[in-house]
Amino acid sequence: MSQNSISRRDWLRLSACGALGASMSGWFPAFADDIAGTKRRKGSVILLWMTGGPPQTDTFDVKPGHENGGQFKPIETSVPGIQICEHLPNVAKLMEHCVPIRSMSTKEGDHTRGTYLLRTGNLPTGPIHYPTMGSLFSKELGQATADLPNYVAIAPYTQFSPAAYGPGFLGPRYAPLVVGDGNRIGPGQTAMNYDQSLSVKNLEASSGVNSYRADARLALLTDLETDFASQRPGLITDSHREAYSAAVRMMRSEAVQAFRLDREPDKLRDAYGRNQFGQACLLARRLIERGVPFVEVSLNGVNNNQALAWDTHTQNFPAVKSLLGTLDPAWGTLMSDLKDRGLLDSTLIVWMGEFGRTPKINAQLGRDHFPAAWTTVLCGGGIKGGQVVGKTSPDGMKVEERPVSVQDLFCTICHVLDLDPMKQNMSNVGRPIRLADPTSKPITEILKNA
Repeated sequence: MSQNSISRRDWLRLSACGALGASMSGWFPAFADDIAGTKRRKGSVILLWMTGGPPQTDTFDVKPGHENGGQFKPIETSVPGIQICEHLPNVAKLMEHCVPIRSMSTKEGDHTRGTYLLRTGNLPTGPIHYPTMGSLFSKELGQATADLPNYVAIAPYTQFSPAAYGPGFLGPRYAPLVVGDGNRIGPGQTAMNYDQSLSVKNLEASSGVNSYRADARLALLTDLETDFASQRPGLITDSHREAYSAAVRMMRSEAVQAFRLDREPDKLRDAYGRNQFGQACLLARRLIERGVPFVEVSLNGVNNNQALAWDTHTQNFPAVKSLLGTLDPAWGTLMSDLKDRGLLDSTLIVWMGEFGRTPKINAQLGRDHFPAAWTTVLCGGGIKGGQVVGKTSPDGMKVEERPVSVQDLFCTICHVLDLDPMKQNMSNVGRPIRLADPTSKPITEILKNA
């Protein structure tokens, strides 16, 4: 029996804890790859996903003095010469760790296609099921025998593009553990319920099930599994068994304490923000600290705009001000917290949405979809922070310097994580697919080893 195999007693305890239903979430198999061995930890990623597309002109590419600049004023940052929106004061103080990429440019102004493109690096065309970024990179960075999932997605809003949030051709073993409900449209999470929404269910044994009853249940389950596997061997059967092995390992591990946010000081929790996004960023730090290589946190909205978020076609400025009021303390505290714990240089933070928004303000005082020239931000991860990549025109309507494609961004992330962007995975149609397109080029000026 291999070191990673699960015992009869382990299977039973898993069954007693109700993990049969939980196995459908798709993340458990990530921990039971018997042939993978121990991988060297290469770094970690926190994706801050801004559902709906944040406006670059109201965040990191301000246009003071131009009518397209809008109502917000610029402020100086910790790096002389770099200005960002006045409603990002905490992030501004840490700009030496950040690189705004102001010259992102795509052709996809539709939420479904834009979301798929930015999250997978590819367009949703043809029969190939591309994996989401978290699945793609956690496969390379994670360890098969880890006590926690290698990819955790916190409150994702999947309605714009469900296929953009799955493991694609990598299979269910690389799917995320999803924590929190990001698809609910309604009032934002309050201090009364965000702790519950950010917890993982079924980690405790069911009441009234003693060890004898648990052993009996597992004995039956094991017999059934063995008989079934002998007649129907294959990926699905193996994945089912691996799911239970991973669940037992997680339930027995002290690492599950990562989800106990009440173990953190009140002062720190207050600094992150007493809302779902703020506490999710705190949870992301706790997961990274315990070895999870990829965590994503979605900001889907605040107050009564829970799942429409940055899609500010009307009344852009009050909506964005409210969103930034939630984003800035959480993001700023996340960077400071990681830095204080010696984790910022090994943790790449990626801030982005599916596209930007029109520099020109519409008749409803909103900003519409705009993929031609917009901004993403990279922080930490050992990059050369404190600089800006790219430049847009004074009116913000076009890229004037250093255009960056989505595949260039993926290629850059690969280099930051010390991954070979030309490494291949076999797709669902038998075609090898590289981590980044062969034509892509990294942003070498931000790479420390370039």
